[in-house]
Amino acid sequence: MSLLSLLEPQFKTDLELFPSDKQQLSTTTVESITIQGKKINRYTNEFWTAKQRQASSLQEISYRACFKPQLPGFFIRLFTNEKDIVYDPFNGRGTTTLEAALCGRKIIANDINPLSRIFTEGRLFIPSYDELSKRLDSISFEKSAKADLDLSMFYHKKTESEIVSIKQYLIERKKTKKEDGLDKWIRMVATNRLTGHSKGFFSVYTMPPNQAVSQGSQKLINIKLNQKPEYRDTKKIILKKTNDLLRNLTPVQHKNLLNAAKSAKFYSEDARNTKEIRSKSVQLTVTSPPFLDIVDYHQDNWLRGWFNNIDMVGVESNITMSKTVEKWSEVMGKVFEELFRVTKTNGWVAFEVGELRNGKIKLDEYVFPLGINAGFTCEGIIINSQIFTKTSNIWGIKNNKRGTNTNRIVLFSK
Repeated sequence: MSLLSLLEPQFKTDLELFPSDKQQLSTTTVESITIQGKKINRYTNEFWTAKQRQASSLQEISYRACFKPQLPGFFIRLFTNEKDIVYDPFNGRGTTTLEAALCGRKIIANDINPLSRIFTEGRLFIPSYDELSKRLDSISFEKSAKADLDLSMFYHKKTESEIVSIKQYLIERKKTKKEDGLDKWIRMVATNRLTGHSKGFFSVYTMPPNQAVSQGSQKLINIKLNQKPEYRDTKKIILKKTNDLLRNLTPVQHKNLLNAAKSAKFYSEDARNTKEIRSKSVQLTVTSPPFLDIVDYHQDNWLRGWFNNIDMVGVESNITMSKTVEKWSEVMGKVFEELFRVTKTNGWVAFEVGELRNGKIKLDEYVFPLGINAGFTCEGIIINSQIFTKTSNIWGIKNNKRGTNTNRIVLFSK
């Protein structure tokens, strides 16, 4: 069976559900290319659009360099059944993992950055508004509480005292082994609300909520905008964000999340060595690896690290940041060997990459031989073409002549 015969029915099913999404790319184009002397097909279409299978509001957690939930959802529906294991070795904010859980699959997530587990695991434990409100009211806010570093450029002193009080509460709950799903939810939401550009965040206006600027940079922002931190009610903000995250969650999805939580496995290992994962146990991997040296984990996450007592400098030292495509390929080659070990016979790997540095580097052409050398069969390269976004422009991703942005997925089978 050809890859096109697998893709087209799924795509057409989605379009029947969302006929308004029919656009100029309604027919898949197939291009035969040669990589290192081997022929492979590229399939281009708008396989998942903004309206197809509307993403769950639970996915709305800001995190730098992440793909849309429609991407893993497409492959989860196509290649897995309920209770199959879906894995992401570079979990990030948990887009693949959460989408799999929502669909009733079992999940395994790995990421060397401990923040990844905080953002993912917390969303498996859905609270009721009343129980969350009651738990927040039980946290004692110490008016004199103050951070052990200068955060006055971000927070009103009363807001800072509340953040520190929540932080201390979470530390104590974990230390005494009393931390439960409700605490994990609070930690997840509070971590997400630390800084941002609206009154829905704890901080004064600052950079977008997927990173934290330095204290010095925030001082300059405050001067430029003639602003100073005003009081933000942290409990109200956590409750409001909770309502936003849960606004379209269905009872079935709620049940699926609870079931996934029972067997969910979270690791913080090098993706080249995940010995805890059983061989031939994973039906589908959907992932997007770190791209060369683009992301500065320490600088982006220093404030989130402080709130969660995580040494982000230490985390970054354990992350393999390759500055050349040759070094990157060397690392990813080892990742593919490990993926081959954990993937079931007849299992799949959807490896999403992009074009970097204004299209000069097409990582899909480097990924193809890596999977082949590990033992996989490459079924093709899938290019999902979509409207160009500001976020993609920031990363220097300009992928084709139409002025659109693309996801490029190299699809392997075992």
